[in-house]
Order: sequence, then C-alpha cells, then structure tokens
Amino acid sequence: MISPVTRRHFLYATAGAAALTVSTSPARARWVSGDDTFPYEVTRTEAEWRATLTDDEYMILREGHTEAKKSHPYWEKTSEEAGIYSCKGCDLEIYEAKWKTVLEIGWVFFQHSIPNTVMTGIEWPEGSEMMDEFKSLTAMEAHCRRCGSHLGHLVPLKGQVLHCINGASLKFRPAAV
Repeated sequence: MISPVTRRHFLYATAGAAALTVSTSPARARWVSGDDTFPYEVTRTEAEWRATLTDDEYMILREGHTEAKKSHPYWEKTSEEAGIYSCKGCDLEIYEAKWKTVLEIGWVFFQHSIPNTVMTGIEWPEGSEMMDEFKSLTAMEAHCRRCGSHLGHLVPLKGQVLHCINGASLKFRPAAV
C-alpha cells in the first residue's frame, strides 16, 4: 500500500526540533513539485511515464508518494552483494551497494549517493495532520537529477544524514564477477 504520509510521520517524529540546512552550493538544484522549468536530460509525457512504470511506481516516482515500510525487498538487502542501485525512471546510477545501511525502520537507507546524481528540495508539511505540531519542520526530498523522479528523503538518523529511499524507485544491478 502506498501512502503519502507514512514516511512523513516518521520524518517528523525522528527529526524532532532538529532543522535541516539547505546547501546553497551550485552543485545542488532545487526541485519544486509541479515546476517543469528545470531542463531534465530525460523527459517523458505522462502517458509515456505511465507506460514505463507500474501504478505504484508512478505514484512514488512521479507523484511523490511513499511505499509502506518493509514492503519492498530492497529494504533488508545487505550491502554485502556488490552492485549499483539506479533510478527506476531513467537508469541513472545513483547508489553503490557498499553505501547501503539496513535499519529496522523498513525503508532503503544509504550513507550517500554518487556525486551529482541526487537533487534536493524542501517539502513543506502543508496539509499534514502533523503540521500544527511541527510548523517549522521541513523534509528534504531526494530526486533523480536526470529525470526528476522522486526517490525519497534525506533524514537525520544516528548522528548523520541518511538517504531514506523508496525501493520501488530503484533498480539493483549486481556487479559483474
């Protein structure tokens, strides 16, 4: 089951009063939902995206929804198997398997991404039932820089910022032996 609020509730609860800072470095680009002015390398019509992705994948990658925790087999896949995780929308290689961290929380976590593959944007908790309680808190969204697909969020956990990613937004390719 796909839910646009499940991970958001988790983010709001774990972040507490911590504020995430936004880098103004030119290496980061801000993605705004519904803003098609960024010149993505890979673009498709809505019909082409729907033909390429399953309904659940479309909801996650193109509409920004979140898969249910522990619903995708990648969440518990260890980093022992060498390989690359790429964007389901455009095949851009984004994460190396060795950077994966398995947390009992139930989504796919990485310590970092391959440089210049992930764009970040601020997501305001408007419309959320949690908004009144966490008015100043925002979540940092992670998107593929080549096609703009929603991957997940960057979250502060265990003293570091981890990439909390939907398994459905990724493809795993084992390393050649």
